Amino acid sequence: MHHFILFASLGSDLAATAKDTAERFGLDWPHFIAQVVSFSLVCACLFLFAYKPILKILAERRQQIADGLANAEKIKQELARTEAMRAEVLDQANVQATKLIEEARAAAARVQEQETQKAIAQAEQIIAKARDATTLEHARMLVDLKREVGRLVVRTTGVVTGKVLTPDDQRRLAEETQRQLAE
Repeated sequence: MHHFILFASLGSDLAATAKDTAERFGLDWPHFIAQVVSFSLVCACLFLFAYKPILKILAERRQQIADGLANAEKIKQELARTEAMRAEVLDQANVQATKLIEEARAAAARVQEQETQKAIAQAEQIIAKARDATTLEHARMLVDLKREVGRLVVRTTGVVTGKVLTPDDQRRLAEETQRQLAE
């Protein structure tokens, strides 16, 4: 009971102090009540229109984070499974690649031998064609040379004799020159 009296005495002292402070600072009860009502309305509006939506967004964010963590764990498991499959596929691919390389080497050796034979045959054909072309070119050059020599003989004869040769004379001299060169 002693505590009750102590609290009652403390409560009355506190009320007296509040009343004294209110009188000293000029408390205007109608304005104070209007400010309390305004403050309460602002708090209620903020609670309804700001605090609740923010709490809702935060709850959604927490749910998204939880979903993301769950998905991350699923992704880790899937990645581990995929990595194991990848390693298995790589091993199989290496075995197949080794086999293919050996087959390719054998095929390359066969192809190389065939291509070597083809190249030798083509080289022989090219040499034969070159000989034929050389023979034809030599014959053509001899014909051109005979024609040029005949023309030079006709011109030289015309210059030496000092007369203008007719086309018949030119032809006759060219034919005689060709006959002499052919012998």
